[in-house]
Amino acid sequence: MVDVGGKPDSERIAVAYAVVHLGAKVFNLVQQNQIKKGDVLTVAQVAGIQGAKLTSQLIPLCHNVPLSLVEVTLSLDAEKHTVAIQALCCTHGKTGVEMEALMAASLAALTVYDMCKAVSHDIVIEEIKLLSKQGGQRGDFKRD
Repeated sequence: MVDVGGKPDSERIAVAYAVVHLGAKVFNLVQQNQIKKGDVLTVAQVAGIQGAKLTSQLIPLCHNVPLSLVEVTLSLDAEKHTVAIQALCCTHGKTGVEMEALMAASLAALTVYDMCKAVSHDIVIEEIKLLSKQGGQRGDFKRD
């Protein structure tokens, strides 16, 4: 791990994104909350929050970050038959929360896949990416 002991504490915020392409049949079942495993969007939201909290246990060289906020939002796009996932993580500390936000978006996407795979395996997870970060010595980042 990198030594962050000498770095000053600061507010740090990161937002990550993922998209899950479901296809028309699976999308309609999710939209109507008829997937046999349960409420896909709610379970995926909770999984994303849990993923953010467990990041340092799953990625070997990540610091354990005290999260002050994790928000995971899932929205349906009927035209594209997709679930868009956005994860926001905040802390006040010595290192950023980019990995926590990316983990939250990724785990929420994987949970959508897991809950829907009994209907179809033709589900694609794409565009896992950092949208923005604020705070820290290297400054802010915003994807265009």
